Amino acid sequence: MSVLNINKNNFDSLKTSGKTILIDFYADWCGPCRMVSPIIDQIAEENPPYIVGKINVDKEPDLAKEFKILSIPTMAVMKNGKVIKQSTGAKPKPQILAMLEG
Repeated sequence: MSVLNINKNNFDSLKTSGKTILIDFYADWCGPCRMVSPIIDQIAEENPPYIVGKINVDKEPDLAKEFKILSIPTMAVMKNGKVIKQSTGAKPKPQILAMLEG
């Protein structure tokens, strides 16, 4: 499955899907975000049971505010509409997968 671009229009339906969701909060100008982006793409392709999405904090400031995002990249894992894990900063693939699976 490919990475979804999450915005305020599709967020509520994703949140209530019942699936575990990995969200990458990023901005186009952010160097560490660009380093993490291909990893997020790989995780989406290799792990179809999960929903993997990205939220551009510049285009979706309300969602960034809702999640209290102060630094990027930030990754959040949601289950049943609630954030169960959140991590800020560029992380290697094993650490991101551990957030999803742990």
